[in-house]
Amino acid sequence: MKPKWRVDNQAISIRFYGEEQRFWSISGCDNEWEWNIEAPTFEVNGQLIQVSLKEIDLHNPPKQLHNGTKEYRLGGKISGAEHLQLDWIVRVPDAVNPVVRFCYELRADGDYRLTKETGSDRLRYAAFSLSELSRANEIRFSEFIELAHSFCLTERQLTSRHFENSERVMGPMLTAGNDTHQVLFSYEHGSQIPDAFIDFLLTPDRKVAIAAVKGNYYDGFPLSSDIPFRTVWLQAAYMSGSEEELSVAYRNFILNHFTLNTESRKPYIFYNTWNYQERNRNWYDKKYLEDMNLERMLKEIDAAHIMGIDVFVIDTGWYEKTGDWQVSRKRFPDGLKQVKLKLDEYGMKLGLWFNPTVASISSSMLNNHQDCILSWNGEKSQPQSIWETEESITLCLVSRYADAFADELIRLVREVGVTYFKWDGIGQYGCNDPNHEHGTISNSLQDRADSYAFQQVEAMVRIVDKLCAACPEAIVDFDITEGHRSVGLAFLSAGKYFLVNNGPYFQNYNVPIDLEKDNVNLFFYPGPARGWICRMPLGYDKWIPSVLFLTHYLPDDPHDNQLMSLASLILGQNGIWGDLPAVSIEGAEWIGSFLARYKEVSKDITESTSVREGAIGGVLEVHEKLSVTSGKGAVVLLSAAAGIYRYITQNKPNPTFWHTEGVSISFDTKGRAVIEAEFKNTSAHIILFGI
Repeated sequence: MKPKWRVDNQAISIRFYGEEQRFWSISGCDNEWEWNIEAPTFEVNGQLIQVSLKEIDLHNPPKQLHNGTKEYRLGGKISGAEHLQLDWIVRVPDAVNPVVRFCYELRADGDYRLTKETGSDRLRYAAFSLSELSRANEIRFSEFIELAHSFCLTERQLTSRHFENSERVMGPMLTAGNDTHQVLFSYEHGSQIPDAFIDFLLTPDRKVAIAAVKGNYYDGFPLSSDIPFRTVWLQAAYMSGSEEELSVAYRNFILNHFTLNTESRKPYIFYNTWNYQERNRNWYDKKYLEDMNLERMLKEIDAAHIMGIDVFVIDTGWYEKTGDWQVSRKRFPDGLKQVKLKLDEYGMKLGLWFNPTVASISSSMLNNHQDCILSWNGEKSQPQSIWETEESITLCLVSRYADAFADELIRLVREVGVTYFKWDGIGQYGCNDPNHEHGTISNSLQDRADSYAFQQVEAMVRIVDKLCAACPEAIVDFDITEGHRSVGLAFLSAGKYFLVNNGPYFQNYNVPIDLEKDNVNLFFYPGPARGWICRMPLGYDKWIPSVLFLTHYLPDDPHDNQLMSLASLILGQNGIWGDLPAVSIEGAEWIGSFLARYKEVSKDITESTSVREGAIGGVLEVHEKLSVTSGKGAVVLLSAAAGIYRYITQNKPNPTFWHTEGVSISFDTKGRAVIEAEFKNTSAHIILFGI
């Protein structure tokens, strides 16, 4: 059967058939092998609807998006259920990239609803066969590793035993391949393993179905012609070559073609005041907000400028009260005007901390959104302390409050000049109220709770997208430094993550401690240990660029600590925090001069896949990030023991370079760099190529 519609880019061909068993397909432009994707299925008014479309319409011309993709929308009435219409929205990169992003919209004429006759979600997003592909892997993005007290990427090989026993795997990504072909399928949502809302069902014949587990809709969700049910976004890719080539292409997609909020992909250097606030509390027996004032911030901005910071983030305490998010006139009498003027003078951006889920008890936001208060089993959220400011009530993001919060952020861009927003304290669970947008009084408590947990990250994405549509320069970071937060691909479609705070606590390592009096942070001090913890999640960089996982390193003297911190920072996490004015002028100026050099090649480093050799914290730990096209980038060597070490690059670097003292470089006959580095103690060496 000929396809009803087709579109190609320079890497792939997409064909739309509209059949139940072959709804659409993806192949290489050589058409050597075609990977068929089966149609979705829905339960509507108690009946399972297996989708096929006899006729399709291409709705409107393709829309060119500014992230280098075109969006196509096509669909038609479902055969045998003409009261239902399904549209397929697909975004295809213009360039040589094999990853497509798509979702479905289901509409109805008349009284039709998504239902759960068996009490659970009955929605299959897609199915496909891996019978011709001998290897398969589950790629997990949301495994919380207590050793690092951080989310980390993990991979698991799926063998015949998993298929033969009909294993369910959470993903959110599945890859498969053989010696010549590679495919990928993933879904955009997020939750901590093992709490799946969507999963992949493997079957003995090597078929895979991706389906809802819970919360993807609530029982009785209304369908209409005006307001459709939209599925989560999904991703698929095909390419000839190796899995390594597939990961490089996918990484390029995430960096360049995934989000419309492209400012979030730039390798800015971030500073955040929080570590100094913690030092006040834990080292100097002060309050967190004691030095949250104009004089201190201006002093920190001067120090940050010397060091080459791009984005200056004022953490909790800048505001008078949560919810209304007005600048505290007690701490900043001029409403941050001098702060913004000084940042503008230095060419730096302003960032501020927010908890999007709370509003203080006297705020106008709470007064105007009493119906949006988070509730559990009929009990409304109770007042809680928020970092030495007025007590606050928790509000539900899956309610009309979300739009009001987005409007507050847009106001702050225009009135205060903030362009970076750090979001903190957003747990994924905890609301089953019947009066919000995640169920009604006719739904069970569990159905409403699951729908809330599922929709929460979608609400977060909508807020970010609304903000960035009004203010394209905005960046939003979602703090995932603790578990049970919505980690996955969904939020990365709009913003980025704030990954590691201080890593494990003493209690994570079974060290007795007074939780009320003592500093619970184990990796809070300058030296190599914090770097070991912060570099553990760099495994994400194989599939997702590290620039999307902000992590802060300490700039404290002595110089060896600064070397190790900066060597780690330039691998993509790009954060600094601490007591900046306390750093020696020699140290601050060295950091500034080094980061100026780094910025000459930071784009190349961001775009480059990491090559790693040696264990983190081992005798020699090497990270190579060199562009395969320009040869620009960096090689970082860290060692825990004195000695002379040798490393030969995998890729051919640019022949011009800068390096730290104690390094010699030559080139072999194939253009690879041969690096010899002498370590006199625990430290780091850095080589920047292309400057």
